[in-house]
Amino acid sequence: MPVSVANQIPIAEGLFTWPSNDPRLIGSKCKKCGVVTFPAQNSCAACSGVETESVELARGGKLWTFTIQCFLPNRPPYDGPETPESFVPFGVGYIELPDQTRVEARIKTRDVNALKVGMDMELVIEKYIERDGKDVMSFFFQPVDELK
Repeated sequence: MPVSVANQIPIAEGLFTWPSNDPRLIGSKCKKCGVVTFPAQNSCAACSGVETESVELARGGKLWTFTIQCFLPNRPPYDGPETPESFVPFGVGYIELPDQTRVEARIKTRDVNALKVGMDMELVIEKYIERDGKDVMSFFFQPVDELK
């Protein structure tokens, strides 16, 4: 049975395509030098060019580096679903996409101890929190071998 997206909103506009059966992160590409960045920017950090265009990024990449978040982040600014009682350590890392763009993201995994630099990762969009009666959707990356 298909999941209804009527009650889902993205965590921030312009980060990823939503709703979508094939969600993608939205970056920007500099028309002057070709550098791709995420999140999308109005100017280029590499060459200071001011002409950029929106581009949909690849769904998959390799775990470039990571760390394990072993404590509940401060509130505010963090507004995640965990409480001090329910907190479980999670991975945070950079995923290098095929065009060499690196995306910082929370890593969704069954076992943070199994994370390894170079492993294949894929974008997933899932409920992060509930706000004002709506499911707030966010992006994560997950090891490809856990998607099977």
